[in-house]
Amino acid sequence: MSNNNDSSFQDRLSRASEAKRAMLAKFKRALDPANPAAVEKRQQREAIVAARAKRAADRKAARQEQERELARQAELAATLAAEAKRAAAEQEAREATERAEREAALEAEQKAARDARYAARKAAKKLRRRGY
Repeated sequence: MSNNNDSSFQDRLSRASEAKRAMLAKFKRALDPANPAAVEKRQQREAIVAARAKRAADRKAARQEQERELARQAELAATLAAEAKRAAAEQEAREATERAEREAALEAEQKAARDARYAARKAAKKLRRRGY
């Protein structure tokens, strides 16, 4: 910065040394642990760090809760799939049993009809032999 009033060389040197001393004092105050401004800044930084840690812990807890929920849903899906598979197997077994019963009943019916025809032929043959 330029100063318009013509000052002597000595004045400029003294102003420069004062500025240096002021900067040095400012830095010393900033480094001083008992300085209220430094204490406030440190507290702000600590608060920010604590808030970050809390948010990270919250995210981790939410992620773990989500993983537990997904595991619970997967377990439920597996249980439902096993139940559906068991029900399908039972239905298939019932259908196979019913099919076997129908086939057995049909075979018995066919055998009864065959035996009746055979008996009718035998009776007709007997009647022919006797001459009726």
